[in-house]
Amino acid sequence: MTSGNLRDITSRLDARRAAPPPDDTAHAPIDAAAAARGAEHGTAAVTRLPRPTPPAAPLPVQRRRPAPRPERRRGPAGARAGGTAALAALARELLADAVLVAGWAGADRRVGADGRLEPECLREAARALEQPPERVAASWRRALLAGLVEIRESGEDSAREASPGWRHHAWPRDDGAVLRGWRALFDAWARLVPQPAVPKDLLAAVAEHSAQVLSVMHLAEDPVPLEVLRRLLIDEEEAAFLYGNSTAHRITGHDELSVALDWMLDGMSAAHAVRREADSATLSPLGNWVVRDRIDEICAVSQSPGGHTELAADGLLRACAGYAPGAARAEYRAWSGARPTDRAVAELLDVACGEDPLLRGMAFEALRVIGTPAEQAVREAAGVPVLRPYALLWLAERSTGGDGEGADALSPAETTWLWVDTAAAVVDHGGEELLVQHVETGMPGGPEQLLVELRRVEHPRLADVLMAAASAHPDPRLARALRRAALTVHDGGA
Repeated sequence: MTSGNLRDITSRLDARRAAPPPDDTAHAPIDAAAAARGAEHGTAAVTRLPRPTPPAAPLPVQRRRPAPRPERRRGPAGARAGGTAALAALARELLADAVLVAGWAGADRRVGADGRLEPECLREAARALEQPPERVAASWRRALLAGLVEIRESGEDSAREASPGWRHHAWPRDDGAVLRGWRALFDAWARLVPQPAVPKDLLAAVAEHSAQVLSVMHLAEDPVPLEVLRRLLIDEEEAAFLYGNSTAHRITGHDELSVALDWMLDGMSAAHAVRREADSATLSPLGNWVVRDRIDEICAVSQSPGGHTELAADGLLRACAGYAPGAARAEYRAWSGARPTDRAVAELLDVACGEDPLLRGMAFEALRVIGTPAEQAVREAAGVPVLRPYALLWLAERSTGGDGEGADALSPAETTWLWVDTAAAVVDHGGEELLVQHVETGMPGGPEQLLVELRRVEHPRLADVLMAAASAHPDPRLARALRRAALTVHDGGA
């Protein structure tokens, strides 16, 4: 069974009860090819709408010459370094050491609880790569943050092991994977440099205003003086919070603010997004790209027809169960943009851990919309048994740019477990015809091979799924085999 089969099934779970999106007229009918493309994204199919009846006599239309397009502003000089290929080439160059040390971890390497290499492994890597241990340690840290390394439990004394991840395999050929890896590193800029000895609240406030700092630097043609950035961070409404009410504390606060600003710029410089001078700073081409990318995300967030942004994650997913793929993605985008990203990701993963397999699959569709900022949390979710197959497919698709199905990311047992979980969603929300199709297309070897594989997997809904499939399948011989398998599960023999 491939992930394509699974997506084809899950995309049609709610076709029988699909609710129209908030504005039916905004979704035109689609052809069979478009429906298939929508099905690949795991959301319900779009119901064809009746064609409007044309007027008896068409009204005369006065054709006008289209107005000339305004000249497109290409942005500041730093943003004009080239397209995706040029930026990806730059990211490959900047992260070459991280890619090298991730490739060195070709065999499983023991790591600590925080993902750092054990001292013995660090010394071994330094000898193999002919680099100082401190340089190898820094490169390894970047490889972790950029998603080039996968960490997993080894099963021995709760030890953890690391090996090259899916993004590392896609790195030489996929520019999109490279830029997503660099974006993940940039999003973690605060973890690239030590925190200075200033109040934590001040660091949090400066990090929260980093978007304004980046925007000013993006619009500037020349390096921006640090004094301008300091003044940008001083807001009268926040003065009492940041610096206190006394004049003496304000002076100390300004000194602390300079330290906090240096910390932020040093972190972004370590991510190769900012170029520092003695008393000024400017964005690199990659820094300009990430600002434009964020602007695009903000513009997309503002387009939400359904108005579900105030709902909890489970309410959002239930409301979107019958939406067309594009409408559902718009709601996911608006919902995640209306709250802190880490909170949105945590809510979705919490719903995915629940008992409803349909919401589990939809939660990962929403995480696909969030994209890079969710990657670290999804990597950690791969250690949760009920989420592991979904998380591995998510990570594989990110690494391949969405072009491959990512079926190789799962072991045979994980693939079969995912089949059962999807079948449970079909039993709960689909129909008999869809369940029969799920049985017929579950394994390349057909239903007989599927029954063999099902005996090797443990899933709390396995017996229910088998009994429902036995009741729905028109082939009496296969129905009996499914029923016997269900009884075996009840008896504890599977």
